[in-house]
Amino acid sequence: MSRKVLVLGEIREGSLRNVSFEAIAAGKTAAEGGEIVAVLAGDSVKNAAEAMIHYGADRVITIENEKLKDYTPDGYSQALLAAIEQENPEGIIFGHTALGKDLSPKIAAKLQTGLISDATAVEEAGGNIVFTRPIYSGKAFEKKIITDGIVFATIRPNNIAPLEKDESRTGDVSALDVDIKDLRTIVKEVVRKASEGVDLAEAKVIVAGGRGVKSTDGFQPLKELADVLGAAVGASRGACDADYCDYSLQIGQTGKVVTPDLYIACGISGAIQHLAGMSNSKVIVAINKDPEANIFKVADYGIVGDLFEVVPLLTEEFKKLKVHS
Repeated sequence: MSRKVLVLGEIREGSLRNVSFEAIAAGKTAAEGGEIVAVLAGDSVKNAAEAMIHYGADRVITIENEKLKDYTPDGYSQALLAAIEQENPEGIIFGHTALGKDLSPKIAAKLQTGLISDATAVEEAGGNIVFTRPIYSGKAFEKKIITDGIVFATIRPNNIAPLEKDESRTGDVSALDVDIKDLRTIVKEVVRKASEGVDLAEAKVIVAGGRGVKSTDGFQPLKELADVLGAAVGASRGACDADYCDYSLQIGQTGKVVTPDLYIACGISGAIQHLAGMSNSKVIVAINKDPEANIFKVADYGIVGDLFEVVPLLTEEFKKLKVHS
């Protein structure tokens, strides 16, 4: 059964987030040969429309309004509901990001339809679209289908591969004028605490530190390794609680959930709450002085040693590899 699927594109600081392209790929599976309609909302989003088409969208709807410059639940709900009313899609895909997690249940409630959140895989089976999602802090997975109404889901970033970019693809880009009104929330200022560099949620490589880094300065070797690898820097809750770094870097059950290709855990013991946020990483490397540390149970490669000796050695070796590559 072919479906028209509406996909939300997310823009951060003028650039499309990679999860937007992953959502298109998930939408293609859910559409089963039907049309993919991308929606971009903001105060200036037209320039991003072409990229959505190159990554597989058939059409793009832009909703531009100065009241959409910063995300607010009321503003974006009005914009998306207007697009949904116009297009009447059989499927909707959002990224399971801070924006998607906040907006999707509001849209689902308005539409009186079900919602499958935090999907890590999408497939067609027996005439149904099957979504796989983690449960019990990532210790198990369940497969879910929507039996009635709109197929509505959010997908976890960095799990579903985007389609190959095709700059020869063309598609219609149209503007939808939406009167955004009665906003209960107005963003006056945005203060960013997150460190500059790669976004944790979409990073392919993450170097994370725990209490074993011992201090704020202890994160410096990790940052140097991350710079060489083009990686993001993360932390366990223990490191954040000890005030070694900002909570924006926290990975775990009460922090960010990440699934990079490579996760390097430095001085992290491996508490179950932390494992819930990173155990689905494709390759895990653990560096810890304690050979009995729980992190080694989930690691693909383990190094028993002092991170302040091991990490600089790794950094130097990776620098050599980059020089000769």
